[in-house]
Amino acid sequence: MRTLLQIDTCLNSRSTGRIAEQIGVIAQKNDYKCYIAYGRYATKSQNIPIKIGNKLNTYWHKVETLVFDRDIFGSLYPTKRLIKRIEEIKPDIIHLHNVHGFYIDIRILFEYLSKKDIPIVWTLHDCWTFTGHCSHFDYIHCDKWKTLCHHCPQKTSYPMSLLLDNSKNNYLNKRKLFNSVKNITFVPVSYWLESLLKQSFLSKYPTNVIQNGTDIHTFHRINTPQNQLKKKYNLQNKFIILGVASIWTPRKGLQEFIKLSQKLEKDESIVLIGLSKRQIKDLPKGVLGIERTENVQQLCEFYNISDVFFNPTWEDNFPTTNIESLACGLPVVTYRTGGSVESVDSNVGWVINQGKIEDFVQIIRQMRQENDQTKEQRRTFCRQKAEKFYNKDNVFQQYIDLYNRILQAK
Repeated sequence: MRTLLQIDTCLNSRSTGRIAEQIGVIAQKNDYKCYIAYGRYATKSQNIPIKIGNKLNTYWHKVETLVFDRDIFGSLYPTKRLIKRIEEIKPDIIHLHNVHGFYIDIRILFEYLSKKDIPIVWTLHDCWTFTGHCSHFDYIHCDKWKTLCHHCPQKTSYPMSLLLDNSKNNYLNKRKLFNSVKNITFVPVSYWLESLLKQSFLSKYPTNVIQNGTDIHTFHRINTPQNQLKKKYNLQNKFIILGVASIWTPRKGLQEFIKLSQKLEKDESIVLIGLSKRQIKDLPKGVLGIERTENVQQLCEFYNISDVFFNPTWEDNFPTTNIESLACGLPVVTYRTGGSVESVDSNVGWVINQGKIEDFVQIIRQMRQENDQTKEQRRTFCRQKAEKFYNKDNVFQQYIDLYNRILQAK
């Protein structure tokens, strides 16, 4: 039996944590013993959990980042304890996901990995790995990451620094540390992200694109009407436009929904899931705000009662919300940005230019004039695409195949 160790900020929580969980479950079926080391945000797991640090460690790591812009350093002792656990379990392969998030010391971890002959698979869920500070840069059209980050225009964005700008040193340290490990295979979750990686200081490493998958049994079409949910939120006889995000930042397009709300008819409603209490309080009339939930069954029900899923993201890699929507038979409209367009074609939705709210309004008008047969056909296409391309069992099996190829070549 081979041993797999995955490392991510979360344990079976949020998008990256759920992806790691599902990979681990499938790996177990392929005769792997599976561990997941995580920093925070945990729910029950079928893998063997390894907790890195505690709330105090996370708090102090955040303080260091807020003052010194050194999110790649911090959590020194928790990372050293993690390395002791790695020595104990002796993994055959280590799979990294998000190693940012105030829970691990990158320098300590990579100085250790550079001395070991352990193959590394690193799934890139964002661009943080090859920048000096940010996890995304499309929104502000910054390309300093191609040469050398400095004077970061997003210093106060995640991972926020209120005082110093350490983006140049962060960039140089990442370039040195990440290039010190010989056997790394990068797995971008979209072809768009792979194209950026090939322009970065990590371009020498092999890549293997594996787009995200979802649980098509959890996210599925519900044939019976969800009248109770509609009644609960006063959505009866409404054309429902759904938006979902784990965190609604400006780049996710919250303001686009606010603009859209001013152009809708009285029998058209927006439902946004994943908002904070403060964001919900500031919503205009006609927009229903719901806090983030781990209740995937309720999320599935919202996908099913909605008429269209709108993803006005200004920068994204390969949003799982798009494919969750498709799995529930809900057509998707997305802005033409990043990897968000890679799951949408003319059979299952529409791609529009960024900021073109008027174009989306025209799509709504078009959809409302369609007959039931056309609507049902599109919903069928959505489900079929999810089954064919985004079934997690098939998608995440690609990781196991990748592990096996790497280990056989070792």
